[in-house]
Amino acid sequence: MFRPIVIGILMLFSLSLHAQQTRLALVIGNADYRGDSLKNPVNDARAVASTLRLLGFEVIQRENASLRELIASLQEFSIRARRSDVRLVYYAGHGVQVKGRNFLIPIDAEIADEDDVPRKSADVNDLLDRLGDLKSGMNVVILDACRNNPFNNTPTLNAEGRRIRTRGLFEGQGLAKVSAPNGTLIAYSTSPGTVAIDSVRQANSVYAKHLLANIVTPGIPIEQVFKRVRLAVARETQNLQIPWETSSLMGDFCFKRGFNDQCAN
Repeated sequence: MFRPIVIGILMLFSLSLHAQQTRLALVIGNADYRGDSLKNPVNDARAVASTLRLLGFEVIQRENASLRELIASLQEFSIRARRSDVRLVYYAGHGVQVKGRNFLIPIDAEIADEDDVPRKSADVNDLLDRLGDLKSGMNVVILDACRNNPFNNTPTLNAEGRRIRTRGLFEGQGLAKVSAPNGTLIAYSTSPGTVAIDSVRQANSVYAKHLLANIVTPGIPIEQVFKRVRLAVARETQNLQIPWETSSLMGDFCFKRGFNDQCAN
């Protein structure tokens, strides 16, 4: 007769541990670029922030960030991240690689060539270095970047010959592949060196839409979440956009725990 009571106590203890897990997210959507606004990033950021809050994250949310605001937000996140078990960054907007380093582009950027980029944007590698210095917990960095070039806007055609918009500063380069520091998963909305599609007919980008649909699935490990996103995006874009991840995670993590607070292997 004591077995149900013992099981109930263990379940409550597990739920209590899960509830004590601190989750912090920085969510940024940059769309209002000078001369060429993007349609999806602010919508993407709002939807992701709202969903993460439902999943127990404390969220720092920024929209249409200038360089000063972008740098300040990354610094605030890095400081607060030291007290968090799960740390997540989601960025939607323009991104570019220069000499193997990835940069997030603020809305007030005036970039004429590659030499301007390091001085007028935020270095993703610096953020990864700071997160990698943390000895416990885990990091998730989601880069829904590589959209169309606001400074030299050239349309791309899909397999059916329709015009599509992409997320990349220098067309055809996309973001560079970087190694994930210990305890970190880096998710790209498209493969390194390629560009991601901005959905002109939908509120959210193709990647954000499928990310939102999958992170709320109970009991699914984070690696499986991103695999499902990859398959869905590739299918919808006819393999023009194939999301990609690099991971050095050491433990299991579910955005939303399943039955009995379990995270399936």
